Amino acid sequence: MKVTLATHGGLAATVNLRLPPKVLDTDTLAENAASELARLVAAAVVSPVADQPSRARDAMSYTITVEDGGRSTVLKQSDAAMTPAFAALLARLQEYLEQQ
Repeated sequence: MKVTLATHGGLAATVNLRLPPKVLDTDTLAENAASELARLVAAAVVSPVADQPSRARDAMSYTITVEDGGRSTVLKQSDAAMTPAFAALLARLQEYLEQQ
């Protein structure tokens, strides 16, 4: 499974525009870590999308793209409205990406 994280907006928006999305291939992870990430992805996919309140000033938005077995799933949420399942996936994904 390949997981891509793109961030948009926030205080560093102009800096982030120049950065490519971060990519994690679960083949590089230990088996238990890859399983955990797959479980978090599955939970985020079935979790209902949070209501979108009015725009928050300087809020970040996140796009997580999951490619697995020829299928591609795109999840998009922001700091202003984020489900707990998406937040858990985002936090863990960021941890794994920092370790690369």
